[in-house]
Amino acid sequence: QVQLVESGGGSVQAGGSLRLSCAASGRTFSSYHMGWFRQAPGKEREFVAAVSFDGRTYYADSVKGRFTISRDNAKNTVYLQMNSLKPEDTGVYYCAAALRQFAYVVPATYQYWGQGTQVTVSS
Repeated sequence: QVQLVESGGGSVQAGGSLRLSCAASGRTFSSYHMGWFRQAPGKEREFVAAVSFDGRTYYADSVKGRFTISRDNAKNTVYLQMNSLKPEDTGVYYCAAALRQFAYVVPATYQYWGQGTQVTVSS
């Protein structure tokens, strides 16, 4: 039983910034690997970023250098800081959790998912 709730989405001009948050329930958050995925209209869900239980971070090539994933285990929260946003970053962003082992780019290896939050970047 893990509930994930995303927040922080919205509309922003190209070049702007947003910070997404994902709050998790439960007492074992520190043992989860956490990831962010996004889905644009008409496209398949794609990997954005992940942070392992021991703090290792991973990024899609398309966002590396612009996005930063972090976690605060005391708050049961994972963040995605998004800078220099581009129109192609537009989509619904989902937070996901995996227990111990995961393949960070593969959605099927995450067991729990949030409801998603919309990010729209205009030019």
